[in-house]
Amino acid sequence: MSVPRLTQAESAALVAEHPAWTLREDGKALVRTFRFKDFNAAFGFMTRVALYADKADHHPEWFNVYNRVEVTLTTHDADGLSQRDVDMVRAIESYL
Repeated sequence: MSVPRLTQAESAALVAEHPAWTLREDGKALVRTFRFKDFNAAFGFMTRVALYADKADHHPEWFNVYNRVEVTLTTHDADGLSQRDVDMVRAIESYL
């Protein structure tokens, strides 16, 4: 199933709305590193995001070490960013 890819203007608007996120060099993903008080707080955040992601059927690429969570969002079916990523950014921001 093909998913519509965001235009460059839509991607730029998304980053402007959420400046803590960075557009990856190739323009096909958003990245952000989160730091929490400790591992428990980081894991709790990941759990909340995972529950949303499973319901949305759109899963982040992420990496966790102790209190740090690195997140990459992209839509493989769109070969770049899509509305799914917009929704995921907003959901993630709501869990902070």
